[in-house]
Amino acid sequence: MRFAAYEHRHRTRVAVVEEDGTLRPLPGVASLTDLLARADGLPGLLAAGAAALDVPPGPHLSQVRLLPPLQPASVRDFVTFEEHVEGVRRSVDGVSGVPAQWYAAPTFYFTNPHAIYGHGDEVPVPPGSAVLDFELEVGAVIGREGRDLTPEQARDHIVGYTVFNDWSARDLQSAEMKVGLGPCKGKDTATTLGPYLVTADELEPYRDGEGFPRLALRAEVNGRVVGEDLLSNMSWTFEEMTAYASRGTRVVPGDVLGSGTCGNGGCLAELWGLRGERTPPPLKPGDTVSLTVEGIGTLRNTVVPGAEPVPLPAGRRRSRERP
Repeated sequence: MRFAAYEHRHRTRVAVVEEDGTLRPLPGVASLTDLLARADGLPGLLAAGAAALDVPPGPHLSQVRLLPPLQPASVRDFVTFEEHVEGVRRSVDGVSGVPAQWYAAPTFYFTNPHAIYGHGDEVPVPPGSAVLDFELEVGAVIGREGRDLTPEQARDHIVGYTVFNDWSARDLQSAEMKVGLGPCKGKDTATTLGPYLVTADELEPYRDGEGFPRLALRAEVNGRVVGEDLLSNMSWTFEEMTAYASRGTRVVPGDVLGSGTCGNGGCLAELWGLRGERTPPPLKPGDTVSLTVEGIGTLRNTVVPGAEPVPLPAGRRRSRERP
């Protein structure tokens, strides 16, 4: 089952998306995040969707403005593709290979849940950046609260998946990472989710023998294919990532876990590292990025100019006097 959030005639609704693009609005539901909190997992979400199929149809997809399928409670973005790590390290840091520590656990960082964009939205260039990039990922959506989960338990906590674009200002990111704390303004201007949330049962037929969804991934810039990969090239399953995310804390309905950027052109920086030059060039206003994930859909956005950075002074060098 596919769920979409949309705006139509100044109203926000959540609907099941039929094969022909007809929307079946869920009665009394304006937020998929709120519905997930009540549904308590995939069976409850599917039951809510089935009820919508018994009511009169709503508008067609072509008549509405799609919104992000949900407003996440939090966004953890993992890095689970070796090929991506190799290429970006070469591009950003000038070093080769994958750190040994990377293989110890599925590392992630928290990104900004207040900067979520939907399919078709214009995405602004981050203030002060001249090296904007996309990142092709898949996001798993949590539908049940859990803590200290095993991977087997975590499977019942994932209700669905969506396409995930982690927009990245590589010049800002490179400078910030020298402090050793992690991504900051290089990452928090925009994350795009959509166009739908596809329930986990829909993707079961794609699972391989190790539990990885074998989904074809494709990235295009202005209609030109720049990257293709398989989601099954991840080094950890979504269940393993969810289990790690829940270690010593909670995952809650509406949390989104990004797969991390796929390899073989899942972002421009990886290609820059491989080629030793910025080819294709960084994104600029007017460029359109289309990310397609088999079984989920195509997420498309156009880059627009962003705000100028508000000037700030450099950090003060203090005398370190003591009382």
